[in-house]
Amino acid sequence: MTLLVTGGAGFIGSNFVLDWLADPATRDEPIVNLDLLSYAGNLKNLAALQGDARHIFVQGDIGDRALVDGLLAAHRPRAVVHFAAESHVDRSIHGPGEFMRTNVMGTFTLLEAARAHYAGLSGDDRAAFRFHHVSTDEVYGSLAADAPAFTESHTYEPNSPYSASKAASDHLVRAWHHTYGLPVLTTNCSNNYGPYHFPEKLIPLMIVNALAGKALPIYGDGLQVRDWLYVGDHCSAIRAVLARGRVGETYNVGGWNEKPNREIVHTICALLDQLRPHPEGPYTRLITHVTDRPGHDRRYAIDARKIERELGWRPAETFESGIRKTVQWYLDHADWVADVQSGGYRDWMSKQYGAA
Repeated sequence: MTLLVTGGAGFIGSNFVLDWLADPATRDEPIVNLDLLSYAGNLKNLAALQGDARHIFVQGDIGDRALVDGLLAAHRPRAVVHFAAESHVDRSIHGPGEFMRTNVMGTFTLLEAARAHYAGLSGDDRAAFRFHHVSTDEVYGSLAADAPAFTESHTYEPNSPYSASKAASDHLVRAWHHTYGLPVLTTNCSNNYGPYHFPEKLIPLMIVNALAGKALPIYGDGLQVRDWLYVGDHCSAIRAVLARGRVGETYNVGGWNEKPNREIVHTICALLDQLRPHPEGPYTRLITHVTDRPGHDRRYAIDARKIERELGWRPAETFESGIRKTVQWYLDHADWVADVQSGGYRDWMSKQYGAA
């Protein structure tokens, strides 16, 4: 048996691939990893698998139908696990076209290829096949401070080009199940953090900037609330859904960790003060507030009771344990950070945050 994983050199995808091939329960099941290696895809995330016959890496575009058809025919995977996506809200505001191409048309191409592949299966192979679509809580829009957390039946109200593109892909996956009978599963997760996170998102950006003595830019008042999910817990949730989830169902995956952005930054500063104190004083001295981004959602929160009730999944990490592991990982992997900080990355940070 084999899995076809898309976007498996990105942050969440690479963590999933490493976890899958390390776990005794699944380490004998190979992975075909299809990734375009755009700016946030990094083969160094997968350096531990170099020369490992269980990991077959293919550089390519999910929108390349002939390539996807060929991989499905050659490897006959029992499941497609679809991580590949453009995922940064700020980038979607500056350039939405790439998000529509990858997240909408790319998903459409994958679904059509999977549908054709599924039509040719029979018996146990047909019964076992799944298309697992990995999505985000941002499709649900923004919550008021006292509103209940997002459930799987919450109305879709995307507010950014990124979340709109992911909402569109979610709807395509649902439609391909109801119209064509494709056996799909969808997970909508909250904000992930952990190893191999490209330093444009909040947590890795704050760690990397602090260690470099650079400003720690916080949008607006910093009271935007997110539910934080350690990436290893997200991987275990995907395993559970892939193994036991009901076909056609959506499962929300959250960490039960609602935190305002400002608190996140102060927590990171406090950990760095402990683990790598700076002679000039506490890292909070670097905090600066910058103009809020357009349409910035105020609060996300995931109600993850369905996946716990049906599949017995709960996150293993608290925010306190997960963030400590994350900060320590960045301290231990300065070479990885230096490698991803290319000229293009620095140009992007200058464009987005100005002098910060």
